[in-house]
Amino acid sequence: MAKKPKKAPAEGEGGEGEAPKSKKKLVVIAAAALLAIGGGGGFFVMKKRAAAHAEAEQAAQPVEVRKTAVFLDVREMVLNLTPELGQDKARFAKLRIALELRDAKVEAEVKPLMPRVEDTLQVYMREIRASDLSGSIGLYRLREELLRRVNIALHPARVEAVLFKDVIIQ
Repeated sequence: MAKKPKKAPAEGEGGEGEAPKSKKKLVVIAAAALLAIGGGGGFFVMKKRAAAHAEAEQAAQPVEVRKTAVFLDVREMVLNLTPELGQDKARFAKLRIALELRDAKVEAEVKPLMPRVEDTLQVYMREIRASDLSGSIGLYRLREELLRRVNIALHPARVEAVLFKDVIIQ
C-alpha cells in the first residue's frame, strides 16, 4: 500500500498553538525590560535629587572651622594601691596620661591648674585596688572616673578625654 502523504497544516491550526506562547514571552520580556529601564532611571533621578538636596542643606548651614585638638601631658605618677583583702604585699601603679583639650585657648586655662589635677588623680588612685584595674573594662572605668574628676577640678574649663600612655601595675 502506498503511504498517504501528510497533510500540510492549515493556516490557523499549527501556527495558532505557537503564536500565543511567543506573544506571552514577548510581553514578559518587554515588561521586564521596561521595569529595569524605569527602575534604573528612577534610581539615577533620585540620586541626583538627594545630592542636590544635600548640597543645598550644606550651603544653608554656617561653616564651622574645626580646630585641632591639643594634648597636654600630665607628669608620670607612681602610686601605691590599696592592698587586696588578706594581702600584705604592697602593689604599685605607674601611670602616664595625657589630657585631650579642645584647643590652645583651653590649654592656657588648664596649665596653671595642673597641680590641682595631679592632686585629684593621686587622691583617687590611692583608693583603687589592683583588681579594679584588671582587664579592659577596668581601664575603661578608670578613664571615665578620671575624666569626671578632672573636669570637676578644672571647672569651667573642660577636658574632652583622658588618654592612657602607660599603665603598669606591679
